[in-house]
Amino acid sequence: MSGNRGVVYLGPKHVEVQDIPDPKLEAPDGRRIEHAAILKIVATNICGSDQHMVRGRTTAPAGLVLGHEITGEIIETGRDVEMVAKGDLVSVPFNVACGRCRTCRGGDTGVCLTVNDGRPGGAYGYVDMGGWIGGQARYVMVPYADFNLMKFPDKARAMAKIRDLTMLTDIFPTGFHGAVSAKVGVGSTVYVAGAGPVGMAAAAGARLLGAAVTMIGDFNPERLAHAKKMGFEPIDLSKHDRLGEMIADVVGVPEVDSAIDAVGFEARGHSGGEQPAVVLNQMMDITRAAGSIGIPGLYVTADPGAVDAAAKEGSLSLRFGKGWSKAHSLHTGQTPVLRYNRMLMQAILYDRVNIADIVNATVIGLEDAPQGYEAFDAGAARKYVIDPHGMIAKAA
Repeated sequence: MSGNRGVVYLGPKHVEVQDIPDPKLEAPDGRRIEHAAILKIVATNICGSDQHMVRGRTTAPAGLVLGHEITGEIIETGRDVEMVAKGDLVSVPFNVACGRCRTCRGGDTGVCLTVNDGRPGGAYGYVDMGGWIGGQARYVMVPYADFNLMKFPDKARAMAKIRDLTMLTDIFPTGFHGAVSAKVGVGSTVYVAGAGPVGMAAAAGARLLGAAVTMIGDFNPERLAHAKKMGFEPIDLSKHDRLGEMIADVVGVPEVDSAIDAVGFEARGHSGGEQPAVVLNQMMDITRAAGSIGIPGLYVTADPGAVDAAAKEGSLSLRFGKGWSKAHSLHTGQTPVLRYNRMLMQAILYDRVNIADIVNATVIGLEDAPQGYEAFDAGAARKYVIDPHGMIAKAA
């Protein structure tokens, strides 16, 4: 291992690929740890939540190495690692989790109590998530390797589907979690807000769970066209602001059983201006009485670029009384990836879902990552997959 390079956040709308230190078996505070593994990264993806940081909409510090969607090959392990070994091809949940605390033991690995001094939950390369170095790089260190890493059972078979399997680190479980939280089932009518990669993954999850019809709303014509190509019902939000009417045009009534917010705090209204609570309020409008709302879209506790003082602290103007009066169930928070990644791996390996096509996975080199960020920020209907060592290209 030598010559590590990674995608570094330097300020709003400014990322560069730079030389970075080789990973060590060390915690962010410098302590030696023996429960960790070092990976040669096979695939690492650009996520919409990375984009929030790069836009300057968080308190992320300059110098942060980005990247929490990681698939790799183990090249070194600490002496306490027993269940995975050098040479294994593994999927890394974006959650950094110890596997031993109360929440991890309960399956809520998104809010591990020990890996972040500031708040529950840890992640790689993300603001306020424990200081774990990100994986949009050539190499990365993963702690608590026996607990966190999921080994692919057949390396050659996995490499043949690596564009799909790289989605198991975050986006596919996150979208699926949104659909599960919205209680999608056989015959459900579903509305997904946002036709970006997470919204498309949520639609894929709804399809797996048996939804009768899944509608996806967005303003972006390229993303809506891709949603239609993948067999979902596009809802063009640029037409007017009466979402219920557009839903009724598809299902005959202005409501759905399940709604999924895949947009988050940078939501925009029909007028074009930013309205951070607009999607959540729409969800309560169009979800039927006793229906459910899943919220995989990111909401933050501090947004320096928010439109008003309340939103800068993560306080939103919700019509919560409407949700209460309709007996809605709402669920949000970081996805506990380990709850879903093995079952979704099986769905991919046995051709139950073509998630790479659904999110329009597009492979780029590590040095091209800044251009990938620019294109994604401009609304490209693509999920950018970084191939640091050219291994995906070889597999293809």
